[in-house]
Amino acid sequence: MPELAMRFGPYGGRYVPETVISALDELGEAYLRYRGDADFVRELNGLLDTYVGRPTPLYLAERLGARYGIDRLYLKREDLCHTGAHKINNALGQVLLAQRMGKRRIIAETGAGQHGVATATASALFGMSCCVYMGRTDMERQRLNVIRMKMLGAEVRPVDSGTGTLKHATSEAIRDWVTNVAETHYVIGSAVGPAPYPEIVADLQSVIGRETRAQMLAVEGRLPGSAVACVGGGSNAIGMFRGFLSDPDVQLIGVEAAGDGVETGRHGASLGHGKPGVLHGSLSYLLQDAEGQVAEAHSISAGLDYPGVGPEHSYLRDIGRVRYESVTDLDALAAFTALSQSEGIIPALETAHALALVGRQAAELNALGPVVVCLSGRGDKDVDQAGAALGINA
Repeated sequence: MPELAMRFGPYGGRYVPETVISALDELGEAYLRYRGDADFVRELNGLLDTYVGRPTPLYLAERLGARYGIDRLYLKREDLCHTGAHKINNALGQVLLAQRMGKRRIIAETGAGQHGVATATASALFGMSCCVYMGRTDMERQRLNVIRMKMLGAEVRPVDSGTGTLKHATSEAIRDWVTNVAETHYVIGSAVGPAPYPEIVADLQSVIGRETRAQMLAVEGRLPGSAVACVGGGSNAIGMFRGFLSDPDVQLIGVEAAGDGVETGRHGASLGHGKPGVLHGSLSYLLQDAEGQVAEAHSISAGLDYPGVGPEHSYLRDIGRVRYESVTDLDALAAFTALSQSEGIIPALETAHALALVGRQAAELNALGPVVVCLSGRGDKDVDQAGAALGINA
């Protein structure tokens, strides 16, 4: 059985305290063992089918396609997963793995709250205690998901340091893990962190790309011309892209947060405007100031409000296999409205960034053939914030 990837080109690695190296080794060995274990695979696949609701549909968005000028625009409906986003694919697999490893306590970090909800859900399913770290700012703008996590029995610990967003929540979760590593499993929510986390998360999320590939061949008789996904840490995107990395004729596009505009410095476009550095145990592209300190990110979307990105995305950027673009808050809000009113699907603000890019580059994309967008989550969590930004009142 092949080893788990420790690096992607120069990116990745383990820049962590010595106290967690043995836990990372234990995690990697356990994942390799259980990934090939028939009982583990059967249980996970059964839960993905009957509990999560996989395979998720591939939906032809004809009215949005006509609005954008794209003949065949497909949405991979991860918003229809149980809990409302792709995050459950990874959380369920990791918590099941933690159970097999004999861990009884689960911790997680969350920004938009969807990973926190997914981890709290999986913890409840397996009868484990769960503690989720969340920045105070994100708790205020994702109030619904905070309530959901608590209803599921999780403790939600507010993080007040810095800007009170995902970067700082992740730092607090890592501190907890270092202190309680023997009995605790840290469910990292995106394809970031020290090895082997980026590979494990990408592998668990690759179900998105595998399904999309099979569904496109079934309905179109061909692969898509382009596959597009939003990128914060990058788990939904790497899950989609892994279905097509070996197909050079499929254009892959990741969409970051341009926030108020990259020229303002208030954005989250680490691949487009960052440089390599170390954050949360991994070498990847980061937003940095003139002194090399990690800069604060900004996005209307809590899930894209992160100053780094997964190491595999950093590598794919460097070798040119994936093109990374960025979209402003205002353009994401316009796409949020366009999908809602064209198709009756309210998307997450994260996903709206990918949709905005499709609208902006519609002529180029349409010329290459069918377009598929990973609809990473639904917008229930964002209606308060989006409504306020759009001037919509109850």
